[in-house]
Amino acid sequence: MAKIIRAQRARKPTVRSLPKKSAKKPVAKSPARAAKKSLKAPKPWTPAEVREAFERFRKANPEPKGELEHLNPYTLLVAVVLSAQATDAGVNKATRTLFAVADTPQKMLALGEEKLRDYIRTIGLYRTKAKNVIALSEKLISDFGGQVPRTRVEIESLPGAGRKTANVVLNMAYGEHTLAVDTHVFRVANRTGLAPGKTPLEVELGLEKVIPAAFMLHAHHWLILHGRYTCLARKPRCEVCLINDLCRWPEKTV
Repeated sequence: MAKIIRAQRARKPTVRSLPKKSAKKPVAKSPARAAKKSLKAPKPWTPAEVREAFERFRKANPEPKGELEHLNPYTLLVAVVLSAQATDAGVNKATRTLFAVADTPQKMLALGEEKLRDYIRTIGLYRTKAKNVIALSEKLISDFGGQVPRTRVEIESLPGAGRKTANVVLNMAYGEHTLAVDTHVFRVANRTGLAPGKTPLEVELGLEKVIPAAFMLHAHHWLILHGRYTCLARKPRCEVCLINDLCRWPEKTV
């Protein structure tokens, strides 16, 4: 019996100690991430710098004009609605013949949606836009006596019209100090550091805070034109920029 017990003990597996896990080495931060964290937000423009920038814009172009062709507040409204995701040049090409036959809500309804589509077929999303133009024309007649309203809320209630549309119409048709933020204004405001923002509304409110009242009537035209012809998206023309010495963009070429 004692021999059997000794044999069983001899066959009992021995427990081996597992190797200790080595302590994890701290992961080194990538140079790009470290650099990103070290970057500081650009220094805000001073009131004197903002005034200087718009003084230069005014001196170079005292009476800037929007590039959408129109005959009255109604055709301006229609042109802006048609310009969504389209170029001003493309819209003008279509509306020159359209507005010759339909420059009021009543005439647009008489033209009808099907014929309207034929006039604006070269513009992107023309089917949806034709439907909106007919619907907003009906609403103008039924709710506003055929006239384009003078408040942002009322214009925004029209089919196909948003805040940007309302701001353009109020500014260009009625001389209000509104500021429409399109892709050009959004880019210029963020790139230069004039009024950084993550959304068009944030940029709009930021610009309204910093731009002096004396420049507000033409401010959005100056910024649009600057973004369209100088502060280009892919290759900004810093060498001919009127405000390159004030701009906060770290990658400017001058």
